[in-house]
Amino acid sequence: MIIYSVTVVIKKDVEDSWLKWMKEEHIKDVIKTGNFTDWEMHNLLLPEIAADESTYNISYKSPSLHQYNKYLKNEASRLQKEHTERFSGKFKASRAVYQLIT
Repeated sequence: MIIYSVTVVIKKDVEDSWLKWMKEEHIKDVIKTGNFTDWEMHNLLLPEIAADESTYNISYKSPSLHQYNKYLKNEASRLQKEHTERFSGKFKASRAVYQLIT
């Protein structure tokens, strides 16, 4: 199992609309690509980084590195562009890929 982890630091003045859009549209669009089977979202409580920002992590579960790479090649730039256009200047994002160890 591969975990595609996206951490987003979002300005609080757009946090509510960002969170609504993420849950109602963006995450569903990522899952619809067929490269991920599930997702989880976490909100960082401690340590608090900045008073005017909130930090979230979205973890997408993929059955294989091949499936993740397929997403990266065919879908990632389009979906990331939508996010950037919608919330330009209001967020910072970082991404990492993990392998689940059981």
